Amino acid sequence: MDPHLLTPILFAALIAWGIFRRLRRSFGRQRIDAGRMWFRIGVFALVSVLLLAASVRDPRILGAFIAGAACGTALGVVGLRHTQFETTPEGRFYTPHTYIGLAVTALFLGRLAYKILFMLYAAHGTAFADPNDALAYQRNPLTLAVFGALVGYYVSYYLGILAKAKASVPLAQPKPTD
Repeated sequence: MDPHLLTPILFAALIAWGIFRRLRRSFGRQRIDAGRMWFRIGVFALVSVLLLAASVRDPRILGAFIAGAACGTALGVVGLRHTQFETTPEGRFYTPHTYIGLAVTALFLGRLAYKILFMLYAAHGTAFADPNDALAYQRNPLTLAVFGALVGYYVSYYLGILAKAKASVPLAQPKPTD
């Protein structure tokens, strides 16, 4: 195999795996794993704080991120209202609303496709004559608004799931017979 093809193939496989995982978490019955949800909330919070700290000098970027996060939070609240919860002897589960999961997945895939197209464009050497133009892309208000929407959605949605799971009464476990 040509070594120059190995990197794009591995990159494509990694993207396909990420898309598969995203789709799997957005549809169908999901086990409530508090540790994993808290970890994701923490990662999103940490990245958001770092982005906000870096964007504090540019009100357009800051405003785009905050507006995106507000829209994502609203979508998370709506998604939580349409989420079904279930407690069984196997554990606690939730089933996200299909269309809201589809909308969030489409947002993720659209953002991913845009970044891939940008990287392909830049790889051909036609993207930027000035390296500061690449920095401008990274500080694009639309990109930060989309990221803010993802952060707002997942943080509010996972916090809501955790709160509802904590409030639900676990099923009584059958006592072992002697």
